[in-house]
Parts: sequence; C-alpha cells; structure tokens
Amino acid sequence: MTSPLSGAAAIVGIGATEFSKHSGRSELQLACEAIVAALADAGIDPSEVDGLSTYTAETNGEVLVARNTGIGELKFFSRIGYGGGAACATVQQAAMAVATGIADVVVCYRAFNERSGVRYGLGQHDRPMDCTADRAAYAWLTPQGLSTPAQWVAMFARRYMHRYGATSEDFGRIAVVARKHAAGNPAAWFHGRPITLDDHQKSRWIAEPLHLLDCCQETDGGQALVIVSAERAKDLRTTPAIVKAAAQGSGKDQHMMASYYRPDITGIPEMGLVGRQLYRQSGLAPDDISAAILYDHFTPLVLPQLEELGFCDPGEAKDFIRDGNLEVGGRLPANTHGGQIGEAYLHGVNGIAEAVRLIRGTSTTQPDGIGNVLVTAGTAVPTSGLILGRED
Repeated sequence: MTSPLSGAAAIVGIGATEFSKHSGRSELQLACEAIVAALADAGIDPSEVDGLSTYTAETNGEVLVARNTGIGELKFFSRIGYGGGAACATVQQAAMAVATGIADVVVCYRAFNERSGVRYGLGQHDRPMDCTADRAAYAWLTPQGLSTPAQWVAMFARRYMHRYGATSEDFGRIAVVARKHAAGNPAAWFHGRPITLDDHQKSRWIAEPLHLLDCCQETDGGQALVIVSAERAKDLRTTPAIVKAAAQGSGKDQHMMASYYRPDITGIPEMGLVGRQLYRQSGLAPDDISAAILYDHFTPLVLPQLEELGFCDPGEAKDFIRDGNLEVGGRLPANTHGGQIGEAYLHGVNGIAEAVRLIRGTSTTQPDGIGNVLVTAGTAVPTSGLILGRED
C-alpha cells in the first residue's frame, strides 16, 4: 500500500546561481537570486509563496529571504539539521505541508559561500569553541587527529576495503564518471574537464585511502526548488516532478560522521532505513528506478549506498560500478549533472534539481526512458531521500 504522501506534491520550479569559488556577494543575495529564478521557472509570483523549508545550517533567515524576494505572509517554515543529510528532508517537509493544506507554495533553498567563506572541509579544528552537546561529541575525535570530514570518512573506507576487497581504483571509477558527466554540463565547475583513472590515482592524498579526486568541491552558490500540490502542478507550464516518496532516517547508535561503535561499519544503516521507507511509500522497488542522484561528498560512501538501496548485495557495489552501470547507458545512470564532485557542492540541493531535469528530459546528460529517479542526501549523518517520477 502506498503512502498518502505519495503523488500528492510535485517540484515545479528549479533555480540556481552560477557555481563558483568566489561569488563576490552575500549569502543572502545568493539565496534570493536562486529563489527568484526557481519561481520564474515555475511561473509563480513570489507573492504566492506561503512556505519556506531549509537547513539549520542556512545563514539566511526566512523573514530576510521573504522581505527581499517579494514573498508576503508565511504560514509554514521549517529547518532540518545534520548538514547535507537535510537535502531531501526539506522537500519532504514541503511536500507534507502542501499535501495537508498547511501551505500552497513552498520554496526549499540553500545558499552559502562555502569556498570563499566558512569551509566545511576544514572540519572542527579551527571552529570557535562552544558548549553544545554536539561539540562535546566532537571532543572525543579531535584529540585523536580526526578533525575533518575526509579523515572521518577514511575510517569507513579503510574498513570497507578490508572486508570486501575494494580498491582505490574502485573509488576512482566513481570520480571518473562524475567528471565525465560534468564535462558536458555548462553549469558545472568542471565543465569540459573530464579525468582519467590515472589522473585520480596520481592526485595527492588527503586522508588515506582518500585522494584529492575522491573529495567533493567547495562551492559558492545557491539553489532553490518550488513545491506545490500535484493538482496545482497540472496548471503550470513546467513538467512536474511528482514526489512519489520522501523519507528521513537516523540509525541505531548514530553519530555525526563518526559512527565507529556499531558492530559493522561497512554499511550505512540509516540509508537502508530511508530506502525501505521510500519503496514502501511509493510501492516501487529497485528495479523500478531508472536513474539515481547519489550524495557523493566522498566517493567511498557511494558504494554502500548502492548496497543499502538494493541495487546490489553487500560487497558487490565495486563490481556493479566496474561493469559501467553508473554510465548513461548502464543499469543506473548516476549523477548525470556531475554530482558534488563535478558540478558543485550545495549540500545536495543541486542534485535534487538534476533529478527534476531528468524527469523533464532536459539534463545535459539525458539517458533514455527515465521514469523514476531516486535521490539521496548526506551520508554518515542522519539522512533523507526522495523518489521523484512522472505523472501516472
């Protein structure tokens, strides 16, 4: 049985700024530019927006965004925590709001100067001290030299390699595909700049076994999405991307990118939880998924995502990738925009926009026969996911 949420809402507008390393303008301006562009794409006036959904990490307050974009009264506003893990959950919140009549037009947004401003890749070591519980948890890691996201993920990657025989080249194949797709995407930072597996192997170490080319970018930019009811979507000019399922998940003994105390650290159980909900809500199965947007902040965590979501068995993702299944002509074309490795790192919202383009048939790397697209949010943290599809 499908969920009442399945099919009740749709993404009808997408908008973004350029993706750069130095935007030269405030994060508020980036947010407003993306929101105005998304509303223009949908053909909806800002005055019709009555809901906003974003991240707890977002620096741009809802009232400031509303005042600077022509949005009036707000009946709904929500924020999701855990960084990139919030990406798909912002859409889940928006979809629930319009499906229940709480709001009519909800905009999801994320904007930051993540290269020229606060750089997430630097981790905790240079952050101001505070007395939060989250900071206390990090205090168990930093004395051991585990200060940055790459260092945290390296622990999972090494154990996965040991257990399943995966190699650095297996991680590199993910980066090569991402950069291949980005090369054909004019909006991507690495447009026209593909790499080879040899390039990946020769790139410098960041935290063994992660090379530089295993890591996502640091990006300045903004991205926004417009969500309305599926009924309202029928009257708009864009092809709607129907929200067939939307889920969140936090696993047992969950830590923030450092869940090292579980009996097995080669999987991502919170993503498995998200996947089970997505399939149950939508009535779909892995065989019904035409393409995927997989959160690729670090290449090693793409492999267990494929396994947790049922596209292959544990330990088999390396073979699934080696067989070319993430390519446009493969079983599961993935990150056709270039992902966060090749296009931009916008905490995953740009990946949701690419899923909408796949449904519309307008991706710069458009596979044939796209029906349903599965999207994931950040991994190694409490996370979320979506299945977007065409109207039945």
